[in-house]
Amino acid sequence: MSDLLLRVDRALERFVEAEIAELLALDAELTPIADQVRVSIAGGKRIRPAFCYWGWRAAGRPDADAVVRAAAALELVHAAAIVHDDLIDRSPLRRGRPTAHEKLGDALAVMIGDLLMAWAGRLFHTSGLPLTFLARAVPSWTTLGRELVAGECLEILRTGGAPDLARSLTIVRFKTGSYTVERPLQIGAVLAGANPATLKTLAAYGRPLGEAFQLRDDLWGVFGDPERTGKSALDDLTGRKPTALLALTLDKASEPDRRRLHDLLDGPPTPDDAAEIRDIMRRSGAVTQVRQMIDERARAAQAAIDGARLATDAAEALTRLICEVTADA
Repeated sequence: MSDLLLRVDRALERFVEAEIAELLALDAELTPIADQVRVSIAGGKRIRPAFCYWGWRAAGRPDADAVVRAAAALELVHAAAIVHDDLIDRSPLRRGRPTAHEKLGDALAVMIGDLLMAWAGRLFHTSGLPLTFLARAVPSWTTLGRELVAGECLEILRTGGAPDLARSLTIVRFKTGSYTVERPLQIGAVLAGANPATLKTLAAYGRPLGEAFQLRDDLWGVFGDPERTGKSALDDLTGRKPTALLALTLDKASEPDRRRLHDLLDGPPTPDDAAEIRDIMRRSGAVTQVRQMIDERARAAQAAIDGARLATDAAEALTRLICEVTADA
């Protein structure tokens, strides 16, 4: 898996530096944009390219540099989404560094996100895979983008509204679960010409695992160590995001705790307020229930792999990815 990460990193670096050279040839004043693009793609576990690559391998295709380049394009989609998401959330840090809007302002952050999304399409279509392979993946690529935008819009529309677990899980599925696990897997498999049985297996694996990934991310957003997550532990609380964790807390908390939680969320929480919110979440049993939901979805993903006839190396890699995206929940 580490070898794949290095190959994705190299593919991204070569592509982005070539695009930056073209950008700066237009005007050297664009240098701050180029520098921030480099920051935006630096670091990360390259989870989405990994799922795309192993979707390809699960369909019986051999390793190929071209599919690594195609998979790397999904990291540019992720980088674009992060730039826009940080702007929407007013997050000051990402991976321990100032976010694009903090560094360059809102307008240029929007442009950087748009540029990264455009580059994602270019890298995908110039990956070196046959055009017939790429053409059959276009519907899945389009679906990924549609669901990503829908999830972000639904989160914005529902932020601050009445808590609703089912609605929160819809956001979980579209905003992160789909574009992190389910669609990258599907894109890799469709590129490879996977048969219907393999696509069904990967869908049964990818959907619950994508939800588990976002549920873990919701826990990290409140309980994670900023030194490890690279983000402030106040961001999700300040934005009063409609997470499953918050919905469960408001549903299960005692009446005094529920009233107190509403008061604490009425304005930007201080670190002391955040500590009190975390205590209420623990007391309510919501944290335990979210962890149980993560475990249930991880088991469902594993069961999909166990019941399928996938190549051994692909099955083993997909099992390792379950651990990677649900660890420390």
